[in-house]
Amino acid sequence: MSVKKFCNEQGLAEHQFYYWRKRLRSRQQPVRFALLERGATPSAAAANAELELVLVTSERLRIGTGVDATTLHTVLEALRT
Repeated sequence: MSVKKFCNEQGLAEHQFYYWRKRLRSRQQPVRFALLERGATPSAAAANAELELVLVTSERLRIGTGVDATTLHTVLEALRT
């Protein structure tokens, strides 16, 4: 799939895609991604989340009990910028 097609499907500007790709490539540690589905119905895993953050965009970040602290810190830092 092309970057242009991906961005169109996700409602993302191409410059944002390239900005994040460059930022993440400059890191010296591996990065994991989670697919965020807008408008998705809650799953059984989501119902068991220990913590749910509701962003100003109305998107939700559900955090389970087994989350790695370093990964959570990375996600929260990314949301701050």
